[in-house]
Amino acid sequence: MTVLIVGGSGFLGAELVRQGRSAGSATAATFHSSPGQIAGVSWHRLDLRNPASLNEALDAIRPRAVINASSGGAEWEVTAEGGMRLAQAAAQRGIRLVHVSSDAVFSGRSNGLYKETCLPDPVTPYGAAKAAAETAVRLLGTGAVVARTSLIIGDGQSEHEYLVHALAASTREGALFTDDVRCPVHVGDLAAALWELTLSDTAGVFHLAGPDAITRLELGILIAQRDGLDPSLLPSGRRADSGLPGGLSVRLDSRVTQKHLATRLRGAREFLRRPDSDR
Repeated sequence: MTVLIVGGSGFLGAELVRQGRSAGSATAATFHSSPGQIAGVSWHRLDLRNPASLNEALDAIRPRAVINASSGGAEWEVTAEGGMRLAQAAAQRGIRLVHVSSDAVFSGRSNGLYKETCLPDPVTPYGAAKAAAETAVRLLGTGAVVARTSLIIGDGQSEHEYLVHALAASTREGALFTDDVRCPVHVGDLAAALWELTLSDTAGVFHLAGPDAITRLELGILIAQRDGLDPSLLPSGRRADSGLPGGLSVRLDSRVTQKHLATRLRGAREFLRRPDSDR
């Protein structure tokens, strides 16, 4: 059974590819600009904006399942239309689809936990694109999975970790918000959970986020402490005062999903704990 990772050269995609290879799964992956560095993987160039490119890739690889971990940001042609196009192509070929979505599909106006049954109400172009793709996936693929996640953190390689280091070094302007709440997840946990869902026969909407609801400043402080940086160097501010769009408190409730998984989704306070903190 070949599993295709769409967006395999990205942060999450690369971890999915790595775990697939480590488990001995037949794994193929796509890239837009340049292939990843993981050996033993069949790499294929793909432009989700181009129907011919998508059909050529699927016909060449003939996967049994696809995990869409592509990251087109707010670019509607990639994130929305590309996701729709992939959902349609997968449904036509009988390919199982696991579509990675985002907590950005929610506005945060409820100021509470968002369960898997909550309907999207995006307030940003990126959230709207993700919500549109979700709708297509759920309508076109009755056996498909929509997996919403939150801020993805790694062991130093995520955009959020790079930002903290740049802010602490004053090489980048900006601030970490004190009123912007999310539920960060570790990329390794997220990838393992996505593989579980892919290899199962379950379908529907799932939430894959950590149990800790923390502000972006609190997240930055945890990253700084783990990496030996001075947290007092991190500039802070309020999203409400910045004029930037986006929900303030978007907390994905993953408790129902967690009951169906062997993979434990750790909270940020656990996976960002300093190595010497227990001594």
